[in-house]
Amino acid sequence: MTSSQERIIPTDLSNEMSRSYLEYAMSVIVGRALPDARDGLKPVHRRILYAMYELGLTPERPFRKCARVVGEVLGKYHPHGDTAVYDALVRMAQDFSMRSPLINGHGNFGSIDNDPPAAMRYTECRLQSLATDALLRDIESDTVGFADNFDGSQQEPVVLPARIPQLLLNGSSGIAVGMATNIPPHNLGELIDGAIALITNPEITDLELMQYIPGPDFPTGGQILGRSGIKEAYTTGRGSITMRGVADIETIHPKGRQEKEAIIITQLPYQTNKASLIEKIADLVNDKRIDGISDIRDESDRNGMRIVIELKRDAYPRVVLNNLFKQTPVQSNFGANMLALVGGEPQLLSIKKFLEVFIQFRIETITRRTQYLLRKAEERDHLLQGLLIALQSIDRVIELIRHAADTATAKEELMGQLELSVVQADAILQMQLRRLTALEAEKIQGEHEDLQLQITDFQDILAKRERIEAIIVEEVTNVKNAHATPRRTEIIQGEGELLDIDLIANEQAVILLTEHGYVKRMPVSTFDAQNRATRGKAGAKIKEDDAIEHFITCCDHNTLLFFSDRGVVYSLPAYQIPTASRTSRGTPLLQMLPISQEEKITSVVSVVEFTEEEYLVMLTRKGNIKKTALSAFKSIRSNGLIAISLEEGDQLRWVRLAKPEDSIIIGTHNGMAIHFKVDHQQLRPLGRATKGVKSMKLKGDDELISMDILPSQVAASLDASQDDDEDDETEEIISEEATLAPWLLAITTNGYGKRVSVSKFRLQNRAGMGVRAIKFKSQSDRLAAIHVVNPADEFMIVTNRGIIIRQVVDAISLQSRSATGVRVQRLDNDDAIAAVALVPPAADGEGEEGDEEE
Repeated sequence: MTSSQERIIPTDLSNEMSRSYLEYAMSVIVGRALPDARDGLKPVHRRILYAMYELGLTPERPFRKCARVVGEVLGKYHPHGDTAVYDALVRMAQDFSMRSPLINGHGNFGSIDNDPPAAMRYTECRLQSLATDALLRDIESDTVGFADNFDGSQQEPVVLPARIPQLLLNGSSGIAVGMATNIPPHNLGELIDGAIALITNPEITDLELMQYIPGPDFPTGGQILGRSGIKEAYTTGRGSITMRGVADIETIHPKGRQEKEAIIITQLPYQTNKASLIEKIADLVNDKRIDGISDIRDESDRNGMRIVIELKRDAYPRVVLNNLFKQTPVQSNFGANMLALVGGEPQLLSIKKFLEVFIQFRIETITRRTQYLLRKAEERDHLLQGLLIALQSIDRVIELIRHAADTATAKEELMGQLELSVVQADAILQMQLRRLTALEAEKIQGEHEDLQLQITDFQDILAKRERIEAIIVEEVTNVKNAHATPRRTEIIQGEGELLDIDLIANEQAVILLTEHGYVKRMPVSTFDAQNRATRGKAGAKIKEDDAIEHFITCCDHNTLLFFSDRGVVYSLPAYQIPTASRTSRGTPLLQMLPISQEEKITSVVSVVEFTEEEYLVMLTRKGNIKKTALSAFKSIRSNGLIAISLEEGDQLRWVRLAKPEDSIIIGTHNGMAIHFKVDHQQLRPLGRATKGVKSMKLKGDDELISMDILPSQVAASLDASQDDDEDDETEEIISEEATLAPWLLAITTNGYGKRVSVSKFRLQNRAGMGVRAIKFKSQSDRLAAIHVVNPADEFMIVTNRGIIIRQVVDAISLQSRSATGVRVQRLDNDDAIAAVALVPPAADGEGEEGDEEE
């Protein structure tokens, strides 16, 4: 046998092919096509970002040629073709490809028409602030592992220390061997809210997370049709999401021609090529597969997209638009395939699993960073301790060094006689003479004490998982505050799709909220109407130190707006508040809204529909009042929205719905009431972040207690010139005018109440003193609530101890302004009226807005 024959190894060809192919497949899966679930990046993207970071291309530095970056990546980390690297760099700079671009490009980086970018020698780039703040920060603090590059000459990060779930933020797509990934982009603020919710409640489900992350948020906007595809993708990892462009039917006026109908497309589905779409529509028109189109033109400019599709005079615009949805990419599907690498293995992930992998990764990076900082602090402190020992025996140290033959001998003498380490002895030998001054000694001692505190803090962080989780929440919140943007993609109901609200009857409900923050929902039918002056039923099991704070009635389909004393508003559908029995405590509101322990809900408003015609009127404890359009609160983020700016020491207390023609009645503890219009002359509309104007002048220790809205048709009929000095005390008989509805229902804390004709409260200018609304039977009594009521109304009263009574308005006698009223509820000695609310009309698919009183 020859030497050449001895080197031949017999091999089964099928086994060799199988093994080699599997190795190749895994190489493609792990090293090229699939993103890492931790930082959401493929190796080429990670290498580009790290190379730019090493080059110092941070947001505050000048742009550099893309060719320089591509060369750096090829030479150090990615030994493949320059086209692959440049294409990846370009995509990370395109605002129509990435929901939050990671690279800031300067020059031609392509367009939504699929125009190619300019050559890399012409374009320039640098990192976006999101990349440095949320992906690369702390990379030098041993937060992640490093590995050798392709030739062993450099080290590159295995993963970037991402502070955000980047894979879900910008999505990813890739085709590997035998598998592929297609992850849609999402909204940064919603992802962070979802991550915080998962940290707060690790048992939260995928569907519950959809309250925080309702669905993908594509960079090109558009609409998502229905939620079934989103639910499937979020729970199973696979799902088909129907995307639709935004198209409106408008009447246009072409120059020199008569007006005609046109379809205007302003947003397209994600990854839809605008030029190809226009060409496709033109082909369908030429082939007579779509009728009714006379002209197509692209009027897009730097202000946004605008595709104009002119229609023939006999065309039906809605039919043409539906044909465009059916036959063109104006409506298309996104096949979500949530596949990513977890621990080096491809896994199909649900939305909760994505966030769990991210949170676990953040725990590891923060642990590694804290260990690194602790190690550095201990090393520095160890060195300072040696310097302090030397300063305490400075004469002896100087003598040792002077008599030593050489440096090595001096080091050994210091280590032997003063029990110092090698590092400490070296530091003493390198210490400059100026550090022997008293001031320098104080600085060393101060730095040592600071380091001791830091070391203790780092050790505490490493010992307690809850501290690491608190750091994660703080860091992601900071990123959200700096980089989050409003949602661009609207999620609309699909044809035939049932939403949660469609499965819930729109019944009348009572919402109770206690001082300690327990909330619950009960059907109004739980409480039958009772006679005046009876005791009522227990509506809640109240602890000794708790009391009913808010009490409103609404319908289950209404949206509840919760306003806090800090002027922030939160939103929650009424049906999402858990139902409970009369005797239960309820659910902590902290579990349902992201409010802090120090924040207190001071008003709750029930909204049926967010219309342009209605306003929210807000009144603060110090008497500032303002109105803001209700439509400004249609989209409230999960972490709340600023509703009003407050002066130092002031609080938002009452909020009501009103129309510009309505009027306002405000009551005080001492029984005064002022009545003025809501119109623009008295209250001009203001934005959300404004303070408002003065509502009422108060005497002595008096304070505001309530506010209600008088409907426009009644307010308009009042005699504004009525004599303010009318002496109600002399009225023995109530005039026929006063018997006409509506009335002002006034209830006192001791359980007395009456009806007064609203005509007895003349319209005044804002900031007046008002007129007397009631007199009290005892000095301890005070006005608890006022309400505008009608004959058919029913109202419910709740006491501090949770006793509820339901009554008809007609049961309360009609009296003058100066009367004291009749007993409406019999109270225990230590109890008092806390709140009054009107019962909404029976719901027949739509409810009336509820009312609320503190």
